[in-house]
Amino acid sequence: MKRFLVLLANGFEETEAVTAIDVLRRGGVEVVLSSVADTPLVEGSRKIVVKADVSIDSEGLLDFDGIYLPGGAKGAQTLRDDARAQKLIRAYKENGKLVAAICAAPIALEQAGVLQGETATSNPDFKDHIKQAAYHEEPIVVSGKLLTSRAAGTTLPFALEILRQLGLQDEAKQVSRDMMFDYLIENREKIFY
Repeated sequence: MKRFLVLLANGFEETEAVTAIDVLRRGGVEVVLSSVADTPLVEGSRKIVVKADVSIDSEGLLDFDGIYLPGGAKGAQTLRDDARAQKLIRAYKENGKLVAAICAAPIALEQAGVLQGETATSNPDFKDHIKQAAYHEEPIVVSGKLLTSRAAGTTLPFALEILRQLGLQDEAKQVSRDMMFDYLIENREKIFY
């Protein structure tokens, strides 16, 4: 079974965290939530509280196939400034594992030095913070084992891409069908203005 670690810091963007966790679990991935806060209860930017499974100080946090950083300006800044989070990000990159970040969270990747020579994206408000990577304004950017995306609205397709990058293409297709994401794309002219 594939395993993915999610880093949660106070101020994380709830949609970017919970949607990705849900999609990955639907795809058969074991997802473990790690709190960067002093408590397992981590408060998102919209005051929704999520209980993490483990502390960032726990053992075995490198025993996953990848790491995911949801955005939210305050949460992303914490991940950027927390030495433990930075060490984990670098270790995942150095070990050739997937590193995924969305919205503001690529600023933590920038600080960790893992964007050098890569292609990346972020929320448009954080574009100027991304200096090491070639910046693209695509909804999802895959650069080797580095995956970045733009904002809450791109989370579901981003999580499906994480499944594909984990080698779970069939699972990604099934989850997309089950969640009617395929239907949404096929009928976009009826819902998008």
